[in-house]
Amino acid sequence: MREKRVYHWHLRACGYCNRGLRPWFAGHGISWADFLADGVDASFLVATGDAMAIKAVDFAESTGWAKEPQTADTDRKGCV
Repeated sequence: MREKRVYHWHLRACGYCNRGLRPWFAGHGISWADFLADGVDASFLVATGDAMAIKAVDFAESTGWAKEPQTADTDRKGCV
């Protein structure tokens, strides 16, 4: 079974900017560098209850938890 992780490209495809993401991750105790390198566990994001985080998890699931951007997904301007 593929690990359920959300990667930077998922959040960017959802329209979230690094300027907002960096402090959000820091506020939740996650190193920005670690997130960029390895993503973040989807269950952690869901547990925050944050609508942004849950939206990103839903989008990541729709891509099959792909670590690399999928052309069709980015062509449609990410998650909706």
